[in-house]
Amino acid sequence: MAEWLEHSVQVEVEVPIELVWSLWSDLEQMPKWMKWIDSVKILPDDPEISLWKLSTGGWDFTWKSRILKMVPKQIIQWESVDGLPNQGAIRFYDRHTSSVVKMTVSYAIPGLIGKLMDNLFLGKVVESTIQADLERFKEYALNVKAN
Repeated sequence: MAEWLEHSVQVEVEVPIELVWSLWSDLEQMPKWMKWIDSVKILPDDPEISLWKLSTGGWDFTWKSRILKMVPKQIIQWESVDGLPNQGAIRFYDRHTSSVVKMTVSYAIPGLIGKLMDNLFLGKVVESTIQADLERFKEYALNVKAN
């Protein structure tokens, strides 16, 4: 049996929505700003499926993810179809001179791992890591805009 945990974080980035969208919609770029993500590979025979690898603290997890909904400059929604159970969405809000990126991630903690770790502690670690990822994305996007 697994327990599902969900986290939402957001960041405002002083770049146009078109740039924010172009960076996020290219999923294979995500390891550039997401600390725990080692790689993302789009499957050549099915571009809606991607293979993800996450590494942290000596733990490695892989999963396949399917894009459920993609509306340009608004939302990318996904769910895992194999491997580490997770789902979520990245929402984009156009503020004309800036953009807001909001990420919601839900993931299942297997019973054994859940018993070994305090879920509240784990949740705080995951949420702070995702927030730091979005801050890294902000810096990355600002650097892309400047060049």
